[in-house]
Amino acid sequence: MRLLRAMTTSAMVLTLSSGCSRSPEQLGLAYSAETRADQIRFLVDETWVDENGQRHVDQEIFDEMYAIIDEAEEYILLDFFLVNEFLYTPGPGMRNLSRELVDKLVAKRKTNPEVPIVFITDPINTVYSSIPSDGFDALEKAGVQVVWTDLNQLRDSNRFISIPWRLFVKPFGLGPGHAVKNPMGKGRISVRSLLKLLNFKANHRKLLVTEKSLLVTSGNPHGGSSAHWNVAWRIDGAGQKMAVESESAVLDFSGAGEAASLLSGVVDEPGTPAGEHQVELLTEIRIKEKVLALLADAKPGAGIDLCMFYFSDQDVIRAFIEAKRRGCKIRVILDPNKDAFGRAKNGIPNLQTAARLVKAGIPVRWAATHGEQCHVKMLYVEQENASATLLLGSCNYTRRNMDNFNAECDVAVTARAADMNLQKARRVFDRWWNNADGRFYTTAYAAYEDRSFFRRFLAWWMETTGMSSF
Repeated sequence: MRLLRAMTTSAMVLTLSSGCSRSPEQLGLAYSAETRADQIRFLVDETWVDENGQRHVDQEIFDEMYAIIDEAEEYILLDFFLVNEFLYTPGPGMRNLSRELVDKLVAKRKTNPEVPIVFITDPINTVYSSIPSDGFDALEKAGVQVVWTDLNQLRDSNRFISIPWRLFVKPFGLGPGHAVKNPMGKGRISVRSLLKLLNFKANHRKLLVTEKSLLVTSGNPHGGSSAHWNVAWRIDGAGQKMAVESESAVLDFSGAGEAASLLSGVVDEPGTPAGEHQVELLTEIRIKEKVLALLADAKPGAGIDLCMFYFSDQDVIRAFIEAKRRGCKIRVILDPNKDAFGRAKNGIPNLQTAARLVKAGIPVRWAATHGEQCHVKMLYVEQENASATLLLGSCNYTRRNMDNFNAECDVAVTARAADMNLQKARRVFDRWWNNADGRFYTTAYAAYEDRSFFRRFLAWWMETTGMSSF
């Protein structure tokens, strides 16, 4: 009897104290690899307002994505977080991106049925099994292999919910229901699905890879997000092997190991490709390590530009302040965190982070959004030795995104500062910062300055405990 009680107690302690059963490294997460490339393009989606107050939307990313799909001859692998029609409202500058992508992939299956297509995504697109996804149903019917990420394998970022959820809710599974309003849009969902959402776990990656190209972006193929600012790297002829290796980990722990084996069998990339661009593919905490290394290595006089949707990671904030103290030239553009698909937000965490940066002498400007979000996650560091690095992708600079909780993917490209892609990145940031040529992208820090001690404490508490959606 004592042995039974001891075993039961031990089992409960393990259940309560642990998230995923294996470490991120054991799961194949926290991945990093590098290669070299010649053919590379920096892509931008941006939204701005003219002198008459009219909104304009200029986009490159998803048209490039569709071109890559058309060009594929051996395989297509996608991993995207938001792919649904929730909160999409037709209008000027808006595109039903999820429907466009589904139609493009279905058409590809019809014209090239011999090309295998694997689509990894997050269960948020069915609101955790409560609402069917017409888009993914159509893809599966067309022969696309859809892989739903097993979020239970990811670490707990919100232990206040995850511990009791594993003990009292998880054993009953998920399914449709009508108990509560769908927080993502129309319809109603089950209480179990809502509690699953409150675990705040996500496969937040956003990438496309074929035998010819790799595209890593901050943008989701989500209609409600179609006017957001975003950035991307398109890399041709290199990087595919790295991307497939990193995605194979998600396929394996989500029960789709056969897809990983299939893709590894068709990937054929030179072992040491040549090129003037150093390309690093980084996931999870490896992204944070790269950010901290870039900031630590920046010498006095180095130029550092950051544009970020969510910024609250304490280690990274301190690294920016230290770089400023060393004499680096820093500019920061942040989303004011005031809009979320028609809903008003309170500015947490960016308003509080900005206050710390400004106090340290770092200039901050706000994206002047008009319903859309500045969804960019981009860090540019230019050293005085005429080399520069541009790091971008899915990763917000928050604890959840950077500390091995979410699944994330970024790409860092290092080259001569005179490289045309890095020059384009500088021109884009300058355009956003300076509001040149009658285009208004950003506004002064004073427009959203927040001195509330309560909200500053709340931002810290939400970041530290994981009781937040950022």
